[in-house]
Amino acid sequence: MARLFGTDGVRDIANGVLSPELAFRLGRACGARAVEDQSTAAGRRPLIVVGGDTRRSTGMLESAVMAGITSAGADALRVGVVPTPAVARLTVAHSAAAGVVISASHNPVEYNGIKFFGPDGEKLPDATEAEIEAHLDDVPERLPTGKNVGRF
Repeated sequence: MARLFGTDGVRDIANGVLSPELAFRLGRACGARAVEDQSTAAGRRPLIVVGGDTRRSTGMLESAVMAGITSAGADALRVGVVPTPAVARLTVAHSAAAGVVISASHNPVEYNGIKFFGPDGEKLPDATEAEIEAHLDDVPERLPTGKNVGRF
């Protein structure tokens, strides 16, 4: 299979290669990684900031990403229509585990993209993107249920 992550996240035709199913799996992999990385001893679930642009497909992909994040046990904070740098800044401001922006920048309208930021508000390193991609088909051994499911 060809590598999904390119120079700036995952970009392709929305509702084609970049399907809601793929967006869900990307969200779940990101959420699972955040849950693994962050201690929940204090009773706080990891938070992931999610925003996007005004493309017609953004809502569809954003909803799928957020469903994946919360199904892994992390919380998703939807910040609405914002420019990409705002998601990076809000990730830091909210002490979030990660940030996700749904946008394809200058690409034609039929495209969209999913870009991830680390807790420092910086684009994820290639190695971290490769790790997320490698775990797209993993389903956590025990998915959270009840009060352990993340919230929007």
